[in-house]
Amino acid sequence: MTGVPASAAGGSSQAKGAGPKAAAAGVSATSSGPASDAGSGAEDGTKAARGGKIAAAAVNQASVWNIANLLTMLRLILVPGFVALMLADGGYDPAWRALAWAAFAIAMITDLFDGHLARTYDLVTDFGKIADPIADKAIMGAALICLSALDDLPWWVTAVILGRELGVTLLRFWVIRYGVIPASRGGKLKTLTQGVAVGMYVLALTGWLATLRWWVMAVAVVLTVVTGLDYVRQAIVLRRQGIAERKAALEETEA
Repeated sequence: MTGVPASAAGGSSQAKGAGPKAAAAGVSATSSGPASDAGSGAEDGTKAARGGKIAAAAVNQASVWNIANLLTMLRLILVPGFVALMLADGGYDPAWRALAWAAFAIAMITDLFDGHLARTYDLVTDFGKIADPIADKAIMGAALICLSALDDLPWWVTAVILGRELGVTLLRFWVIRYGVIPASRGGKLKTLTQGVAVGMYVLALTGWLATLRWWVMAVAVVLTVVTGLDYVRQAIVLRRQGIAERKAALEETEA
C-alpha cells in the first residue's frame, strides 16, 4: 500500500485552504496595479504635454531668426540705403542711380524668396507676417517718392499706387472679422509689373528704353487700379456673406 507523507498531505491541505485568500489577494493586487499605472500614465502624459508646449514655444521663439525673416530684415535695411544712393549727388548721376537700382533689385528679389522659403519650410512667424508687408511697401514707397521728388515720375502715379496699397490694407482690416481676402493672380502680376517699371525709372535710361519704361508704368498703373477695384468687390462680397451667416446662425439659435 502506498501512503502519502503527512507533511505532504498537510501542505496540500494548507495550500487548498489558503487558495481563496491568496487568489483574493492576487486579484486585489492585480486590480490595483492598472489603476495606479493609469494614474501614473495620465500624470506622465500631462507632464509630457506641458514639456511639449514649452519646447514648442522655445522653437517658435528661436525660429524668429530664420532665413526668411533675415531676408525681410535685409529688405528693411536696404530702404534707407536705397534712398541715400538715389539722392546722392543731386539724384541724377547715372553711377549712383545704377547702385540704387542694384539695391532696389535685391529688395525685390528677397521679397520673392522670403515668402517662398517661409511657406515651403514652415518658417512662418508673427514677426514675418507683420514685417514682410511693411518691408514691401517701404521699398516701393521710397522709390516712388524719390522718383516723383526728382521729377522723373508724375506725383499722381505715386498717389495712385500708394493710395491703392493703403486702401487694400484698410479693406483687409474692415473685413477681418468675416475672413481674409486672398491674393489674386492679378495682384501678383501687378506687383511684378510695378517692380519692373519702377526699376526702369530708377535707372538713367534714354532713347527707346525711356519710352518703353513709360508704357510698362502705364500697364502697372492700369493693373493697380483694376486689382484695387477687384479687392473692393471681394471685400463687399465677403462682408455680406459674413453678415448673412451670422444672421442665419442667430436665427437658428433663437429657434
